[in-house]
Amino acid sequence: MKGVILAGGLGTRLYPLTKVTNKHLLPVYDKPMIYYPIQTLINAGIDDILVVTGGNNAGDFLKLLGNGKEFGLKHMNYTYQEGEGGIAEALRLAEFFAAGEKICVVLGDNIIEKNIRRAVKNFQKQKKGAKILLKEVPDPQRFGVPELREDRIVRVEEKPKRPKSQYAVIGIYLYDQEVFNIIKTLKPSNRGELEITDVNNRYIEKGLMTWDILEGWWTDAGTFESLLRANQLVAQTGANKLEGLKFETRN
Repeated sequence: MKGVILAGGLGTRLYPLTKVTNKHLLPVYDKPMIYYPIQTLINAGIDDILVVTGGNNAGDFLKLLGNGKEFGLKHMNYTYQEGEGGIAEALRLAEFFAAGEKICVVLGDNIIEKNIRRAVKNFQKQKKGAKILLKEVPDPQRFGVPELREDRIVRVEEKPKRPKSQYAVIGIYLYDQEVFNIIKTLKPSNRGELEITDVNNRYIEKGLMTWDILEGWWTDAGTFESLLRANQLVAQTGANKLEGLKFETRN
């Protein structure tokens, strides 16, 4: 299985912090934000990773991450997204990299306490389709929200005013190669973007979507409030106690 980290976009919700840098290069406690999704994939046993970035500061990722040696990787792959077209649009750029294999997609501003090894192993046993990860949250209206019937997801609704559950679909998705064909059939939403929720609903309609509950805490870091929360959670947990993050502070 291959890993894809989506770290493009303009980060307008964090302006003016993002006026001179990419959102995913901002610090979360004592490490750049992009370190956390990379480690999430490595912890799951995925070491073939593509970073999709964009904007005016894409070259800074190469300067920061290099070939991935600091993470124990032999190689790091990069590609560039022009403009903003949504998560699904960014994911489409990974088709050449996936080369027919299953992929684990992580949004670059998502940070988790534990790991996704169990979900990845379960998905590897799944012959085809997709898997999403859910987490109970106090403010589900901020996210994609699953409608659950017994053990089935019947639909995911994006940022609903009246959520049908207290769960959020977090920014970690597992897909087979069919995801790229699905993306090609999508039409832009009212926001003018290709929505990842539409991708997930296509899999649900085909009866090919499974789900797991994420263990430990989770947060995104795409707003001032959630960026502050991410810093606090990492600091409280202890940055080096988060699974796999063992980088030493350099003087």
